[in-house]
Amino acid sequence: MTFEKMIETMAPEVYRSLRRAVELGKWPNGERLSQEQRETSLRAVIAYEHRHQVAEQERVGFIDRTRPDGRQHGSDPLQPETLKILTDD
Repeated sequence: MTFEKMIETMAPEVYRSLRRAVELGKWPNGERLSQEQRETSLRAVIAYEHRHQVAEQERVGFIDRTRPDGRQHGSDPLQPETLKILTDD
């Protein structure tokens, strides 16, 4: 089975279990994930979220930048910034 096929057919319970394992760094039985297991599991979680169109605010790694008044904290890192060059003329 290919990685893509595995993601396509993955049950939501398996996704939640993998996500929890990545978050805690250990399997449900308490055994620690190796670095390779953690990386592979994280890759599977991200691919699952993309494939199954999980809402952005529910995805692993999401940071809520909304203030209580609805404005955003900081600037959007994906938007270009305008630089202002000051000279001593």
